Amino acid sequence: MKPETLLSGRACVLGIDGGGSKTLALVAAADGEVLGRGEAGPSNYQVTGLEAALASLEAAAEAALVSAGRDRTDLVAACVGLAGVARPTDRKRLAAWAEHFLPRVPVMIANDAQLVMAAGTLHGWGVAVICGTGSIALGRSPDGRSARAGGWGYLLGDEGSGYAIGLACLRAVLRAYDGRGPQTELTRLVLAHYGLDDPSGLVARTYEGAAAPASVAALAALVEAAGLAGDAVARGILRDAGSELALAARAVIQQLALAGPVPCGLAGGVIVKGTALRAAFVEAAAALGCDLAPVTLVSEPARGAVSLAREQLAGNL
Repeated sequence: MKPETLLSGRACVLGIDGGGSKTLALVAAADGEVLGRGEAGPSNYQVTGLEAALASLEAAAEAALVSAGRDRTDLVAACVGLAGVARPTDRKRLAAWAEHFLPRVPVMIANDAQLVMAAGTLHGWGVAVICGTGSIALGRSPDGRSARAGGWGYLLGDEGSGYAIGLACLRAVLRAYDGRGPQTELTRLVLAHYGLDDPSGLVARTYEGAAAPASVAALAALVEAAGLAGDAVARGILRDAGSELALAARAVIQQLALAGPVPCGLAGGVIVKGTALRAAFVEAAAALGCDLAPVTLVSEPARGAVSLAREQLAGNL
């Protein structure tokens, strides 16, 4: 592609952030100005399946292009950052889709944590911690080495994630109902959330299809609210989650031998919106000897995808 084509008046880049709850796509001009945005359903294919994930990616991208008044022929670079894409086999599957959906467009396939690194650290190195439906920590050193911890999915890991918090919430409610655990405000909140009269109804709600990861992760907001109100059980769940996220951050820092202060980007609705969880993470990280500074909230990792797409563009000029 010729430089004059890349810099034409309609040339634009695409950045996509795909997670376990939703997919956000941004279309931006070559200088980074956002021209349009589009949203679709989840695109973590480890959870939704590949076909559903790709449908969400395409729907979000098309919506963003329409919003920007552009079409796919105007795209000169793209970055697709997805939860659940961390291994070579994952990237190969997405690269095959990108070649079909965006032919002749340079496309970077990234892990969602790479987007947070691009958007949340000033010089592109440090540690990124994502806590949404799932969780993962990714690190990058000043010399370009990378490391990761967590992100193994809700069955094998994702400790500290929205799903893990939601599951701990459900278990705490049932323990209280049995008399095996302390009474908690979470019982009232969970019953109201599901429209139930007593916790026994949670069995049907859980085992008859209502326990999808995103649905369970939604309960993290109840735990946050109860924790802020002083509920001891909720505060314990948040403290445990913060500790797990801090352990993941420390693992990455140790793998890369990063010396503090280490820039840290935080993303994912559970920790970005969760002040109590965020405080628990910061406290646990400090207790583990992690000097994290500055700690930056990244509310739209898709902006990091735009930055990485623009780097792709710069490399083609």
